[in-house]
Amino acid sequence: MSTLDDLRQVIRRIERRHAPRPAPEPLETIVGGTLLETDHGRVVLVRHDYPLAHRHGREKLEDAFLLSADAMTLLARAGEELVDPRGLVFVDVETTGLAGGTGTYAFLVGVGALEADRFVVTQYFMRDFDDEPALLAALEPRLAHASGVVTFNGSSFDLPLLETRFILARRRWPVPLPHLDLVTPARRVWVRCFPDCRLATLEREALGLERADDVAGAFIPAIYFQFLRTRHARPLARVFAHNRDDVLSLVGVLAWLGRALAADFPASATPLELIGIGRLWERLDPDRSVACYRGALDGGLSGWPWLWTCLRLAQWEKRRARWNDACELWQRAVRSEIFDPRPWEELAKYHEHRGRDFAAAREIVSSAIALARSTGAGSPVVDRFAYRLGRLERRLSALRRPGG
Repeated sequence: MSTLDDLRQVIRRIERRHAPRPAPEPLETIVGGTLLETDHGRVVLVRHDYPLAHRHGREKLEDAFLLSADAMTLLARAGEELVDPRGLVFVDVETTGLAGGTGTYAFLVGVGALEADRFVVTQYFMRDFDDEPALLAALEPRLAHASGVVTFNGSSFDLPLLETRFILARRRWPVPLPHLDLVTPARRVWVRCFPDCRLATLEREALGLERADDVAGAFIPAIYFQFLRTRHARPLARVFAHNRDDVLSLVGVLAWLGRALAADFPASATPLELIGIGRLWERLDPDRSVACYRGALDGGLSGWPWLWTCLRLAQWEKRRARWNDACELWQRAVRSEIFDPRPWEELAKYHEHRGRDFAAAREIVSSAIALARSTGAGSPVVDRFAYRLGRLERRLSALRRPGG
């Protein structure tokens, strides 16, 4: 091969190396969105709407907007009042990290709300950090006109982060609204049922939903930073889908809770879930709470959940001065294979102070001491019973004395 041919090959390699590459496909085209013009620039806007009969897992979306006044009171934080479930907005954010603070950005915000007879998920995305003013400008009216905000763990992360971004942008935070953070009622209901109460776990276990081709939340910041470097938007399609599913799952969890609080005994609720529903009702309607606890006991509980429910139910019966029912529950508890000093103490106090049967109280305390020692319950428990036993012995001795 001649020197001239060699030179031509070198030139062709250089030309190929420096040939202009085709521009990446626009993000808004890939995710099926548009560019929204605001007074502060443009932001990517993606909308997906669903009929209210749409099921996310086993739950229909419309059930989340049929909450009774009692259900809204029970689910909201103490002191906050939710008045219109149809005006709720469901918010989930994807961020550049989990540290929070001024260095963390919310690059994708999903907002779900009712629009006429449809449920619409609107997603706002900033293509670079310069787009943040436009994202906040687009988000502000959506939040300002809501009757309340629904999040999952939003009290400690989502809303404080968004408020920080608004303040840094010198904008007024528009959400002095009632906030329904579903993580609190979810933990009350499901803490005994599932390994954890993460939203993904509730999706799978409570809603019966398995996501297909989902991206793990831990990888989402890296995907965004890769987009900022390369402008290749294809991987972000899965991030948009993840965020959209999170918003729908907020609706699904709220629908489940709303149905559970609307019925005396939800047909789909397990005994462990009935315990959690009973805990929710305690604040507003103890009778409903007691009914849930009795339903849980009749449903076949065992072990510590059975003992906890038995003692909780006995405590409520004691508060209502239904002593026969309370004593029957304490008697069941002391026959349990698990030693717990509380039912023994309650029975001893009942016989001593209400029944004035010091001998029966002494027998109960003596049995409790023997059982505590055999099970290794510890010296504080034994000492507490021993102190009570000494007092009972003194009272019985005083009764045996002439004129006692």
